Amino acid sequence: IDKKYIYRMLGNRAYIGEAVHKGDSYPGEHDAIVDRETWDRVHAILQESPRKRAARTRADTPALLKGLLFGPDGAAFSPTHTRKGDRLYRYYVSQTVLKHGAGACPVGRVPAGEIEAAVVDQLRAVFRQPEIVAGTWKAARVHTDDITEADTRVALQQLDPLWDELFPAEQARIVALLVERVDIGAEGLNVRLRMDGLAALAREITSDIGAAA
Repeated sequence: IDKKYIYRMLGNRAYIGEAVHKGDSYPGEHDAIVDRETWDRVHAILQESPRKRAARTRADTPALLKGLLFGPDGAAFSPTHTRKGDRLYRYYVSQTVLKHGAGACPVGRVPAGEIEAAVVDQLRAVFRQPEIVAGTWKAARVHTDDITEADTRVALQQLDPLWDELFPAEQARIVALLVERVDIGAEGLNVRLRMDGLAALAREITSDIGAAA
């Protein structure tokens, strides 16, 4: 669904029983289907920046890299968190460290926000790479013949500017769809992609574009 359509729908004052004429709203002759308290609460949320909204809700959603992050010894990393006062600090911790103690792995614990941002930055760069577009298109054509390479390019390019608008749960779904695994070591990280996942996402976005047209 086009996010502009959603925002227009959320801003339609007819839902609270009002009529709008030349930018001014007046009491309408129809009954409201949304109470004013709910309307105000929704619009208070919409006033937040997408980044702040995502950060505020991240703690209530699955960790972005849960089940995908592995250390230099091949052991998985598990999400965890601590609280200090009102602040939440999220981390990924190596299973090796959890079992054998600190120092058992050269990379034992990483801040969740930093590693997640690094992976997302790599994904966003991938969406613009011609070889990835071509590979995604070829994978998508296995399932549908009517998707063109240009369609695939547009679909992947659309995801980049939309990313910050997505709720954390949807971001987690897309990462799980696109990423096979993330290997982290002392020298950096390596993101292994799922080409079939990229193809599925391209088909999904292309279908949404066609439906909105």
